[in-house]
Amino acid sequence: MAPVIEKPGTAPPIALLLAAHGERRPDAGNEGAFQLARALASRSLVAEVAIGFISGTPGISEALETLTARRILVYPLFASSGYFTRDRLVQLLDEAKGDGRSIDMLPPLGLDPGLPDLLCDQAVACARDHGYAPEACTFVLLAHGSKRNPASRQATEQVAREIETRAACREVVVAFLEEQPSLEEAAQSIHGPAIVLGLFSGEGLHGAKDAPKLVARLGRPEVVFAGIMGSGPGIEDLVARAVVAALRDAGATEAAKPSALAPGGSAVSVD
Repeated sequence: MAPVIEKPGTAPPIALLLAAHGERRPDAGNEGAFQLARALASRSLVAEVAIGFISGTPGISEALETLTARRILVYPLFASSGYFTRDRLVQLLDEAKGDGRSIDMLPPLGLDPGLPDLLCDQAVACARDHGYAPEACTFVLLAHGSKRNPASRQATEQVAREIETRAACREVVVAFLEEQPSLEEAAQSIHGPAIVLGLFSGEGLHGAKDAPKLVARLGRPEVVFAGIMGSGPGIEDLVARAVVAALRDAGATEAAKPSALAPGGSAVSVD
C-alpha cells in the first residue's frame, strides 16, 4: 500500500494527491516529493495528503486507493501541460475512478503564476552565494522540451518572459534537453556569469543527473547550476496557495465547477 500522510482536525473532507513523474532508479527515493507531501499535510488544508508517481512507487492508483475522502484534488508536479499531465496522468486517473468519487486536477506546477517570482528569487540567491551581482548574470532556464509536443517550450518561454519583467538579471535565455537550443548551444552566446535553473519538479534522471552534468560539461566555472524548481524554497507555499484557492472556488465541500480546476485553464475532471 502507498503511504498516506494524514492530519486529523477540522480540515474539509477532501484529499490532496500530489502526482509526480517519479523515478525507478535504485538510488532514486523521490524523497523531495515525499517531503513536500509531509509539509503540506502538516498545514491541515485538507483531510488527507498522498503522493503518487507515474514512474515509481507508489503508483497513482496505489495512492488513490489509500485515500478515503469522496473528493480528491490532484496537483500535478510537472513543468507544463504536456503529455504526462494531459494524457498519461488523466488516463491513470480515469482508470482508477469507478468508485463514485470526484477527482479534479489543478493546473501543474510549471503554470503556476507564482512560479516566475520563486525561480527569480532562487537564481538571485544562487548568484549572490557565488559572489556574482545578479544584474550582471544571465539566467538560463533548462527544460526538457519535446519534438512532438510544444507545451514544454511554450511554458518555459512564458516563464522566461515573466522573469525578464523583474529586471533582476542581464537577460533570460532558454535551453532544452530534447530540442534546440541545447544548453551548449545557448551558452555560446552567453558572456560572463550565468545561473542555470532546471525546470524539473523532482529528482528524476533529468533533474538529478542530466542537468548538473550538462552544466559541468561546459567547463565554465562562471556558469553555475542553481538546482531544480521542485526543490527550490517556496514550492510548498506555491502548492498550498493553489489548493486553498481551489477549495475556496469550490466552496470547500462542494464539487468544483469544471472551469475552476484544469491545467492551462480548461477543466480535466474524471468523475
